Amino acid sequence: MNLPAPVLVTRTGSIRTLTLNRPHHRNALDPELIDALAAAVTEAEQDPHTRCLVLAGAGKSFCAGADLRYFLSLADTPGGPTQFLRRVSAVVTRLETSRLPVVAALHGHAVAGGLELALACDVVVAADTTLIGDGHIRNNLLPAAGSSVRLPRKIGDSTARWLALTGQLVPAQRLATTGWLHAVVPAEEVQACARAAAMELAEAGGPAQTAFKALLHTLTTMDESQGLARELADFEQHWNTNDVPASLTAFLQRRSA
Repeated sequence: MNLPAPVLVTRTGSIRTLTLNRPHHRNALDPELIDALAAAVTEAEQDPHTRCLVLAGAGKSFCAGADLRYFLSLADTPGGPTQFLRRVSAVVTRLETSRLPVVAALHGHAVAGGLELALACDVVVAADTTLIGDGHIRNNLLPAAGSSVRLPRKIGDSTARWLALTGQLVPAQRLATTGWLHAVVPAEEVQACARAAAMELAEAGGPAQTAFKALLHTLTTMDESQGLARELADFEQHWNTNDVPASLTAFLQRRSA
């Protein structure tokens, strides 16, 4: 039996769309999806005809974060899910540092790891019905793929602290004034809006754009590597010293009920 590809890749002209494809799990991140996303980014970067990426999600959500059931399967292993999260963090950073501009098209939920993916993209458009938030502390977790580093930089320190320390999910419209979201549009328009933004970026593509993106990353993230390493270290310590699996089990049981 052939399982559906965890990431669907489509190309229209110079724009390549990478669609997270675990719709029945709200595109929760697991090893297969992360490996497929990494491979898709590599393939796109090696294609001289691709000038912009769109990152989207199949089904009802963009991405609701990491697969908590997979986390629980690692509860009795040394370090828990830390090694997996190193791979997630690396892929998220790949998007941020890719030579290609990346547009995120958010709908449904962009939470925890889903938010971290979006924060790494150059341009973000969102359906007005999208719920966005960090959400980690609601499940007794800490972020490990860049939220603590990128969230304050992208949406401002005060709003970032509110989302981080409450775990709240807020409608996209509430973040419209932060400057992070390029556009907030009706749900039926989000894909067209993302493609339009991607087309503008593709038309401006070339050596100068590539160099400018690299320069922006260098100048705005000089201490980011240290922050990302600290984030992962704190996740591992928290996982090892708190009963996180019990919290995840309770959450999954409530959701099933």
